[in-house]
Amino acid sequence: MTGDGTAIEAEIGWFRRALDRRLDLHANEADGDLLALAPAPPLVAGSAYAEGIADAALSPPERLMLLLALLPHLRPQALDLLLLHNEATGRRFTEFGGVDGGHHGFRPTRETALFLLAGENMDRRLAAARLLAPDASLYKRRILDTAEDQGEIAPWAPLTVSRRWLARLTGSPPACLQATPHFPAQLLQTPYVLDDLVVGRSVREELDALLAWVRNERLLMDDWGLRKHVKPGYRALFHGPPGTGKTMTAAVIGKALDLPVYRVDLSRVVSKWVGETEKNLGSLFDQTAEGDILLFFDEADALFGRRGDTQSANDRHANQQIAYLLQRIEDCPGVVILASNLKGNIDAAFARRFQAMIYFPMPDATARLKLWRMAFAAPRARLAGGVSLEALARRHELSGGEMINVLRRLSVHALIDADDYVPEDRLSEAIARELANSGRVIG
Repeated sequence: MTGDGTAIEAEIGWFRRALDRRLDLHANEADGDLLALAPAPPLVAGSAYAEGIADAALSPPERLMLLLALLPHLRPQALDLLLLHNEATGRRFTEFGGVDGGHHGFRPTRETALFLLAGENMDRRLAAARLLAPDASLYKRRILDTAEDQGEIAPWAPLTVSRRWLARLTGSPPACLQATPHFPAQLLQTPYVLDDLVVGRSVREELDALLAWVRNERLLMDDWGLRKHVKPGYRALFHGPPGTGKTMTAAVIGKALDLPVYRVDLSRVVSKWVGETEKNLGSLFDQTAEGDILLFFDEADALFGRRGDTQSANDRHANQQIAYLLQRIEDCPGVVILASNLKGNIDAAFARRFQAMIYFPMPDATARLKLWRMAFAAPRARLAGGVSLEALARRHELSGGEMINVLRRLSVHALIDADDYVPEDRLSEAIARELANSGRVIG
């Protein structure tokens, strides 16, 4: 992006003019249309700031509200005028709102925004207040963050720009979301790329379709007219035996789309208390309102199991959770991937919500050979002469995850034995242990 600094400086200059006009009107006990007295300047084309404002389709009043939230981060001294004291009372002007942050400067609140835009004019104040309603664009798109411990329409609620929008508007790398009670998920990263996936043709075709949709969603929805028929976002179910690459694939898809992938911690989502699971899920999905992250539910059948007959209060509670989850998944504008070891455990109502249901089978002998070659391509522990990867791939039906476990075990033994070369008997022992862990025996 070019012109980020110029774009922000232009907005700050506009804010200064608007604030001066409002303070002049206030001092003279006069009324006036602020945006007529200090009209919004054109946005600087080609800047991250301009693209963000245009994408959110913010009006000039919303731009000023957003500026108020941004200024403590970008130019806190621009708000110092609002720290003036009323000579008659010896206190700050109540109508300015805000909080005196000491050496951190003035922290604007909703009342600050209402004063700036409307002064004492009640009609204008009511119109401005509607722009700060929970269902208005600034909050619905999570451009501004709500304070969890305060009423959403309280005049003292702070104007706080979300970390993602702060990064987006300033052209900075997006901030990593931290796991909290309101966002029970961890960032999932991978060193692998799309070309590292060892999958069959049908799986590759499904993944290519997923990537094509997400990369071209705006074209398909708007120019091709699909918005009338389908909801935004993409929902996929990955199912298949453990270790077949479902988690790795989700991480790689996110990397290919340049989307951070967050793995949902189901133990922090599900609650025995009525309504608590829905609250946790609601907070989680609220973070995806911009569609700029990928949510990955691993072992999803632990939460999304079959709905049963409502024979007890617990049954009704579980069914309410599933119904709520179905709706939030369907309404999510981003990418949601669910992973399950057993497709049969997924409620049939979920199937209709997925654009793709992709089966990850155990790798065949050809795929296993590729995986073994990848596993031993870089590690220091190397196979001794005479060990045939081709024979290994034909003989033992292992998943990619199990092969990595074997490699880990062999590397530890190579370190202990002070021998970089792994003999065939040590390899056979590692494979036998891995098979035993899943209740199988070596063939």
